[in-house]
Amino acid sequence: MASLARLTVSRLLLARPATRALGPATTATRAMSQSWQQYGIPGSNLPFNIHNKYKLSVYFILFFGSAFNLPFIVVALQLMKS
Repeated sequence: MASLARLTVSRLLLARPATRALGPATTATRAMSQSWQQYGIPGSNLPFNIHNKYKLSVYFILFFGSAFNLPFIVVALQLMKS
């Protein structure tokens, strides 16, 4: 009985961590998701280039300007319609 208890304790102490039980699919998914990331480089995770400040300014003006002007355009179209 004592040897069985020692064997169980030694198995618990030498057991692998729970992260090993996740399987190869999780490891492959984790490896694929991190392959494109470049840590420590500002703007590497953005879908647009931030290094050209003039191009970035035009993108910001178009993006925010279109959202700001949309209600005015809708009102003008409705006034022209009536």
